[in-house]
Amino acid sequence: MNTPDENFAALGLTLPPAPKPLGVYKPYLIDGKYLYVSGHGTVREDGTLIVGRIGDTMNDDDGKLAARQVGLSILSTIKANLGTFNRIKRVIKVLGMVNCIPEFEKHPFIINGCSELFREVWGEDNGVGVRSAVGMGSLPGNIPVEIEALFELIE
Repeated sequence: MNTPDENFAALGLTLPPAPKPLGVYKPYLIDGKYLYVSGHGTVREDGTLIVGRIGDTMNDDDGKLAARQVGLSILSTIKANLGTFNRIKRVIKVLGMVNCIPEFEKHPFIINGCSELFREVWGEDNGVGVRSAVGMGSLPGNIPVEIEALFELIE
């Protein structure tokens, strides 16, 4: 059985830079055995943002890839601050917000981009938690997806 760090390495993915807060908040907070991660956006490896609105300037598949990129941004914050993914016991909750047209109804499909990434890193049992996937009229900077997450730490 591989560790989360080994699972991530096997994916051959590159983390974007850990994002800096764009307001008055902390990007993460540890409270006892829980790691709370603030809403993250679609930061690319070069530090730029993926922008667009699903159902308007982006299609479903592009939105799902954007959500995966948000997952990588969250992983970047974890790696930069904890030094390893191995300190995470499991994913507790994911809240995914989708910038989309009012008629759009496939929010869960979009947020699967992040959820599938977490499952690849922490496995079926520990990488899949409870989740909400909701539509928004807009998101900061016109990003297509914002996601926040709660993790349980290994004590």
